[in-house]
Amino acid sequence: MKRNRKVKILATLGPASSEEAMIEKLHLAGADLFRINMSHASHDLMRTLIERIRAVEARNGRPIGILADLQGPKLRVGKFANTKVTLTPGQTFTLDNNEALGDETRVFLPHPEILQSVKAGDRLLIDDGKLMLKAEKADGKSIVCKVISGTSISDRKGVSLPDTLLAVGVLTDKDRADLDAVLATNDVDWVALSFVQRPEDLAEVRKISKGRVGLMSKIEKPQAIERIDEIIELSDALMVARGDLGVEMPLEAVPGLQKQLTRACRRAGKPVVVATQMLESMITAPVPTRAEVSDVATAVFEGADAIMLSAESASGQYPVEAVSTMASIATTVEQDPYYSNIIYAQRPQPEATGADAISLAARQIAETLKLQAIVTYTSSGNTGLRASRERPQVPIIALSPIVQTARRLSVCWGLHCVIADEPSNLDDMVNKACRIVVQEGFGKPGDRVIVSAGVPLGTPGSTNMLRIAYIGPDGQSGV
Repeated sequence: MKRNRKVKILATLGPASSEEAMIEKLHLAGADLFRINMSHASHDLMRTLIERIRAVEARNGRPIGILADLQGPKLRVGKFANTKVTLTPGQTFTLDNNEALGDETRVFLPHPEILQSVKAGDRLLIDDGKLMLKAEKADGKSIVCKVISGTSISDRKGVSLPDTLLAVGVLTDKDRADLDAVLATNDVDWVALSFVQRPEDLAEVRKISKGRVGLMSKIEKPQAIERIDEIIELSDALMVARGDLGVEMPLEAVPGLQKQLTRACRRAGKPVVVATQMLESMITAPVPTRAEVSDVATAVFEGADAIMLSAESASGQYPVEAVSTMASIATTVEQDPYYSNIIYAQRPQPEATGADAISLAARQIAETLKLQAIVTYTSSGNTGLRASRERPQVPIIALSPIVQTARRLSVCWGLHCVIADEPSNLDDMVNKACRIVVQEGFGKPGDRVIVSAGVPLGTPGSTNMLRIAYIGPDGQSGV
C-alpha cells in the first residue's frame, strides 16, 4: 500500500471506530498508526483493539504502529453540597484537605501533592481555565486563593497548575497497571506519557519498559518547555499536545511553541506528532472549517512527522471522512511549490556519526541524480530515523527483518516500511532492494535507486555503505 505523502496520520480509536471493519476503513483512508487512549480503554478492550489492528495489518500487508496513551495524573477538585456554586471575581476561595462537601468558600482538594507544592502567587486554573484562582497563602494543608476570573465551579472539575512544579512523577497507580498490561501484550509499539514536567519523569517508565516500546513524551505543561532539550534527548518521540498546553499557557503562545518543538525534534532526529483539535468541527460535520485546513497545513509545512486525530476518529460522526480529509490536505501541501523550500530551509546539520554522514550523502546523491528512491536496511531503526531526519525529496523505503522495528518506524516522516528477510550477501541485498522498490510501486525497470546498509550485514549500528543500482528488466539489480 503506497501513500502519496510523507507525513503520517495517527488516528485515535474509540466508540465510533473500534470495530475491525472500521479500523480497516480508516487504514485504507490514510491512517498509518492507531492510538489507544488508556483514559477510556479497559485492558480487555485494549487487547481486543490490538487484535483487530493486527488482523487489518495482516490483510493489507503493511506494518501498522500502535500507540498506547497513558492517562497520567488527573487532578480534580472534590464535590459540592449543591453540585455547583457561584463565585465572584475578587472573593476568597480555599482548596483544602477537608473531605466535607464544598460550598461558596471552600472545596476539598484530594491531592496532597498540590497542597504541598503550590506557593503564594501561583495560578490555579479550574475547568480548562474557565475559572482562574491565584494563591495568596499556602501552608501544605490548604491554599487560600483569590478569584481572578470566572463565576462558577462544580463537582470534580479539573485543576491545572501552570506555575507549579509538582513533586510527583507522571505515573499513577492506574498508569502502572496499564503499562504492565500494555507490555504484557508484546504488541504495542509506542507508549505516550502524559503531563511530563522534567526529564526525570521518564526514568521509571524506561526502567519498567526495558526498551520494549518507544517512549513518546506529551508536551502539555510549561515546566516541560523549560527543560525541553533534556526531555527530547531522553525521549524516543514527542507529542505537541496542544489541548492542555493551551490551557496552561496563553493560547496565542501555542502556535510558536508548536514550531519550536517541531524544529527541536527535527534537529535531534526524533519523531514529533502534532495533536489536538486539528479537525475538531468534523466531529459533527462532514467537512472541516477553512481555519482547520490551514492548521493542518501549517503542521505539514513545518515538517512534523505525524498529525493526529482525537475525537474526530474516536467518537465523531465522520471518522473515515476525517482521515481522508487530513490525508488530502497533507498530500496537497506536499505538492505545493513552496513546500520543499520550507523543508530545505529548516534542514538540520548532520551530527558527527557514520549513520548521519551516510544519510546525508544518500539524500544528496538521490536528489542530484534524480534517483527513484532511497532504500535503507535498518534493524534497530536508527538508520531509518536518520534517513527520515534528512527529509529527502525522494521516497525512503525502510527494510527491516524485525517486525517491531518496522511498526515503530511507521510514525516517521517519509518512511515506507517493509518487513524483509536479512540479505545473505551484498548482491542479494541490492537485488532485494530493487525487487521491493518495484513490488511496492516506487519504481520500474530502468530506474535507479540508492541503497544504504551496514557491512558486515546484520550488524546493528554499522551503517557504512552506499550503492547506486539500476533496476533490471527482471526487477532486480541490473548493474
